[in-house]
Amino acid sequence: MGEQKKGVVKEFREFIASGNMIQLAVAVILGAAIGVAIKAFTDGIIMQIVAAVFGKPDFSDVTIVLRHNVGTDANGNSVNAVLQIGTFVNALIALVLTGLVLFAIVKMYNTFKRKEAAENPGPTEIELLTDIRDALRTRV
Repeated sequence: MGEQKKGVVKEFREFIASGNMIQLAVAVILGAAIGVAIKAFTDGIIMQIVAAVFGKPDFSDVTIVLRHNVGTDANGNSVNAVLQIGTFVNALIALVLTGLVLFAIVKMYNTFKRKEAAENPGPTEIELLTDIRDALRTRV
């Protein structure tokens, strides 16, 4: 069992040290940072424009009451059944902005990769076939 445990530990170390795992970790950390930046942009800029136009800093107060007095809370206050439309609108705005930022990042990445591929073209088909032919000659 000791040998099997050492094999698992070695395999786990190789997994952690692989390039894909490190790239995934970097992507998760950058994703979290982008989320914070987008939230700051949404709350600090976009929702302030909403406040200037509509007179409120966000849409969280926009509700539709479905039924009054459906029960009481812990303090004995009456509770209404309410659709919180404004909360959903706030989340939708954040989602759209996040999507736009991620789209822009992927678009820039793809443009960079295309430029890089155009600057560093790989071997031509004839060069590859010649290399294969030469390798086959040396085997025989």
